[in-house]
Amino acid sequence: MARVGNVRGEIRLNKRMAELGLCSRREADEWIARGWVLVNGQPAVMGQPVPPDAQVEVLPQARHQQAGQVTILLHKPVGYVSGLPEDGHESAAVLIKPQSHWRDDRSGRRFEAVHTRGLAPAGRLDIDSTGLLVLTQDGRVARTLIGEDSGVEKEYLVRVHWAPNGPKGAGVVTQDVQAVFPAERLALLRHGLSLDDQPLKPAQVDWQNPEQLRFVLREGKKRQIRRMCEQVGLHVVGLKRIRIGRVMLGNLPVGQWRYLGGDERF
Repeated sequence: MARVGNVRGEIRLNKRMAELGLCSRREADEWIARGWVLVNGQPAVMGQPVPPDAQVEVLPQARHQQAGQVTILLHKPVGYVSGLPEDGHESAAVLIKPQSHWRDDRSGRRFEAVHTRGLAPAGRLDIDSTGLLVLTQDGRVARTLIGEDSGVEKEYLVRVHWAPNGPKGAGVVTQDVQAVFPAERLALLRHGLSLDDQPLKPAQVDWQNPEQLRFVLREGKKRQIRRMCEQVGLHVVGLKRIRIGRVMLGNLPVGQWRYLGGDERF
């Protein structure tokens, strides 16, 4: 078995290829198995350790395969889960069909059945939330959005009630919430909260109107915004993601989808 990691700082080739932005680790393993990767001019082998200065070359067959991969932007409705079906709820991926392809899609791509194979969500959007959901066949996109070192911004509009004793408790305020919400608790939303015993990264949080907050996050823990709000006495009644990085939801209708354009980058 090949040794991984030594005094020369060697790491597995698939990890190195992902670090270089060539592909995902899974894609790297597939390409290596097919003989589409060279290291210092020689065919690579599975599990091969490589030093940082190794010359990694990808053959045209791999580039051709990668060029056919698609990334899809869906305006997810409430009631669909982002990933696999659960608890009787359908996956948002079932909406990727010709009938729901946005007619104003300007990517120039035509729908093909192969575009639905191997689609994976690049980030969460819970069943009670709506807005921009990314589904991709491209491991580079997934790494950019949900990799360990991802710092891509996600922007949300969040409608809230003031519910210091819970949504069914006394003192619930549903209108002009901004007027009764303490400034020090807004500061906590921006920085100072923890989830799952882990401090949260600083967030941008501001009032959009008296009942709606705008959140900009650089991380994506499970039901993060709802749980953050609960900690400061707010109850979320509506949550919509409107931006991921430089890609906006824009005018994409609920339940419809479009392709990520060749000139668009997160």
